[in-house]
Amino acid sequence: MVKNDFKIVTIGGGSGSSVLLHGLKNFTKNITAIVTAADDGGGSGILREDLGMLPPGDIRSCLVALSNSEKEMADLMKFRFSESSGRLSGQSFGNIFLAAMSEIYKDFETGLKEASKVLAITGKVLPMTLEDVTLYAKLENGMVIEGESNITFLARKEETKIDHVFLKPEIIRPPFESLDDINGADMIVLGPGSLYTSIMPNLLVKDLLKAIIDSKAIKVYILNIMTQAGETIGYRAIDHIDAIYKHAGENFLDYVIVNNKEIDERIKLKYKYKDKTEQILLNDLEKKTIEARGIKVIEDSLIEVKNDYVRHDANHLSRILTDILQDNIK
Repeated sequence: MVKNDFKIVTIGGGSGSSVLLHGLKNFTKNITAIVTAADDGGGSGILREDLGMLPPGDIRSCLVALSNSEKEMADLMKFRFSESSGRLSGQSFGNIFLAAMSEIYKDFETGLKEASKVLAITGKVLPMTLEDVTLYAKLENGMVIEGESNITFLARKEETKIDHVFLKPEIIRPPFESLDDINGADMIVLGPGSLYTSIMPNLLVKDLLKAIIDSKAIKVYILNIMTQAGETIGYRAIDHIDAIYKHAGENFLDYVIVNNKEIDERIKLKYKYKDKTEQILLNDLEKKTIEARGIKVIEDSLIEVKNDYVRHDANHLSRILTDILQDNIK
């Protein structure tokens, strides 16, 4: 694989972004990963509450994905303490590392930059904001849920769909560096990842959203392979796009990338019975509906299965993204 000079900005968080970044670093060195900073659960939530720092979990995952350090360092960053580890139980070493760097350099932003040097990452990782923020969801039944960690659980329990999500405080500032990188990007990629808790929080940062919409970059949405319990049960591809446009208030996507490979029937049934989730595939009518909105649809075999867990093939997906750039940028 030959690296090029394409400037790519990814928008998201969680495992979806880290999978993409793991492949993308093999194709370009100019990557900026803008990551949600609304996580309030697990080890990230504990550090956020105890130390008043930004939740490090999604940021840590993206740093590890972009790291070019030795495998032992990546394994160390991903290491999670066992239940017998007292107050460290369930906590990730990588989260503690970021907390330490934040303390040493007196602020999270500087600590993150220094951590990036230690891990020798390709590109950079930036939080959507450096301010303390909480994600809320309003369900179709009128219920309002506070906290990112509660949304999927309670929406699933209520057996109702999410109407929209919002942030408090409503007005927050993104890092200036993220606005500059969006303005200078060749491509902006949304997803893959949880629609309402990984992708959408970034679009709720008004200055960030305006920069994305105003940017001359090619804008791509990578659709998830499966629906997600508590977030997108029953959603088709068009529903995902409608949700993005509803929150953004404007149509701005140029491409949507969709998997067209059927997963193994055994794995399909496992997902169905465990979480009531199903594979998202396009039919001809849906494809025509999306294309009628001015969005180009790219369908390809994108599945990689590991330990019965379905995810995107990072290298193949990254190749598709760079092919789009090569076709559009002369």
